[in-house]
Amino acid sequence: MTDFLFIFAAALLSLGLRSFAHPVLFKLGSFCILGTSFLVGYFVTGHWQTGVLFAASWLMLPWLEILTRVRKARLPMVKPLRHQYPPSRDLFPDLGALTQEMEEEGFEQIDDTGWDWDGHRQFFRLFYKSDERLQAAICLVNQEDVAFYYLSFSSRGTDGVSWTTWNYPFSYAMEFAPQFRTNRLRGDRSVFEMMGSHRDFLEKAGVSAEALALSDPEELQLSMQRDLEHQIAHNIAVGLLLPVEEGTVRYSWRGLLFVWVQFLRDFVRFS
Repeated sequence: MTDFLFIFAAALLSLGLRSFAHPVLFKLGSFCILGTSFLVGYFVTGHWQTGVLFAASWLMLPWLEILTRVRKARLPMVKPLRHQYPPSRDLFPDLGALTQEMEEEGFEQIDDTGWDWDGHRQFFRLFYKSDERLQAAICLVNQEDVAFYYLSFSSRGTDGVSWTTWNYPFSYAMEFAPQFRTNRLRGDRSVFEMMGSHRDFLEKAGVSAEALALSDPEELQLSMQRDLEHQIAHNIAVGLLLPVEEGTVRYSWRGLLFVWVQFLRDFVRFS
């Protein structure tokens, strides 16, 4: 009976801490869940090793998804971007407001583009701010029943290095190519705040306006497509992806391990 009360108290503490909006208390609640799982395993069997196994099972659960879906997934080696009609208001209700924010900050809307592959759709609304040589995009990712959006602001150096500030909500499932530098922000930042952070990003890196390349607005879609292709090529080179049939790639076992580590980072960050 005492063992059950310990477990019950730990579970209540976990739920209580996770009900707070404070990030430290919320994270502590997540670790209390691991502690509760440890207590269940320990009190049921009397072995601390079983308790550790029960707690670790939370961290191993993603392997079910990795082995059943990610391992079988195929990605196109070349992702041709084509003009797309914007998604419906029901799917992306914030698109209009975000577009207005972009235009208020001096961006010119260039095009709506994207790509579709095996139930996975990505939509991009492209913008350009000529006086700062700054590209921007509103991006919607839609896969089966999951959809989310993020914003990105990119400056391309004359030396080929690309500097990007974005609020992509998850750890990226591929390794960034050497020519990409990223500045990641929380998802609650406004367009104005993200632009300020991007300017600070360039200033801290010592990148002057003269070191940025001029872009042809009509070539933004092609530039983004090349970036995607470079990303795939780099991950093949480092062994995270393997070429397979008909111009597609899949994750190697090393790549699957990389995806799992990225999950662990998100677990710690979102917990």
